[in-house]
Amino acid sequence: MSQFFEIHPDNPQPRLVKQSAEIIRSGGIVAVPTDSAYALVCRLDDKAAVERLRRIRGVDEKHHLTLLCRDLSEIAQYARVDNQQYRLLKATTPGPYTVILEATREVPRRLSHPSRKTIGLRVPENRILLALLEELGEPVIGTTLQLPGDEHMLSDPDEVQERLGKQIDLVIDGGAGTLEPTTVIDLTGPAPELVRQGRGDAAAFGL
Repeated sequence: MSQFFEIHPDNPQPRLVKQSAEIIRSGGIVAVPTDSAYALVCRLDDKAAVERLRRIRGVDEKHHLTLLCRDLSEIAQYARVDNQQYRLLKATTPGPYTVILEATREVPRRLSHPSRKTIGLRVPENRILLALLEELGEPVIGTTLQLPGDEHMLSDPDEVQERLGKQIDLVIDGGAGTLEPTTVIDLTGPAPELVRQGRGDAAAFGL
């Protein structure tokens, strides 16, 4: 059965954040609160954990996983960002947006989109998740917590524990999330393109 940590949404307890980071470092999959719905995350370069995450979520390698970063400079390490893209990102991060950009060589090939060599990235606004990323010192790879066959995302940590307790290693209870995903914007073309409307206002990207 997975562990279950109640972490304060405004003042995350350092001891629990540290323990959560250790679980991720040792190959664990963790359900975390974000500024939209809950997400499943694991270490970026842990091949076995990423494959397990895809199996739980019921998605293949064509499905974009998202790189959750601490800040803009971390995004620039994993994606190619030109001046126009940088200005848009500066205006919208942190926040409930996922942006699709061209991946750099820092991203393991199995994580970027196989045909397009792109990657989805975001800087979340959630304090628990940001504290966890700070403790890890690197991004995590993640996906919205929506299970195969479900119409809605999971945003109640107790329900996450009930349904996924035997498949993942930790559930972080940071309070109830929303049922809305991030807004996904593709920035790889000549102009921003709306891929999925979610919590974030697409008008911030001129859409």
